[in-house]
Amino acid sequence: MLNRILEPEVMDTVAEAVDYNSMDHSAVNRVFVDDFLAAFSKLVATPDAAPQVFDAGTGTALIPLELLNRGVRVTVTASDLAEQMLVVARENVARAGFGDSITLVLRDCKQLPEQAGTYDAVMSNSIVHHIPEPRLVLAELWRVLKPGGLLFIRDLMRPADQSTLDGIVQTYAGDANGHQQQMFRDSLHAALTVDEVGQLLTGLGIAQETVQATSDRHWTIVAYKPT
Repeated sequence: MLNRILEPEVMDTVAEAVDYNSMDHSAVNRVFVDDFLAAFSKLVATPDAAPQVFDAGTGTALIPLELLNRGVRVTVTASDLAEQMLVVARENVARAGFGDSITLVLRDCKQLPEQAGTYDAVMSNSIVHHIPEPRLVLAELWRVLKPGGLLFIRDLMRPADQSTLDGIVQTYAGDANGHQQQMFRDSLHAALTVDEVGQLLTGLGIAQETVQATSDRHWTIVAYKPT
């Protein structure tokens, strides 16, 4: 198994934000939202108010935009620790006309200001591999979730060996530019395995089986907080 090699926690240069935003995430984001909505549909409806969703590590807000484009009645607090990502995100949200439904905030998801039990659902795509101590962000996302709420986290899965990693980069980023390919490569090196995530969840009192490998390069946590 490849050793975990950390990458910078925050991607906060203009080049990183622009390159990230210009990569074709559409297929991955559609599947993420499909799977999130399947899990979200099992929540008890809140008839008087739109459910509140927290998106941890929103990047340029592509997933909240995909979610709102489905006509889902929610409000999203979309957070990132990289101001340059949020600069592009604000442009994307304004262009899509979802400024009333998506609030963009600068947040360190290892130490959130929200009270415990604030959100009906917490979602995140690919924040965990950026965190040197992932337990901290998992604990915070679980804390701000309401009892009965949904925790839905998807992230990259570290490959078993270098040849597998190279193959994944070629398959999914073969047409990308050199910087984009290197970002993807670094993220795979920094990612966790399913077993590593399961051990972290167990330490937080979350069932280990709530994390599963869901593609050749992703794991997903689907967990409902006890009431």
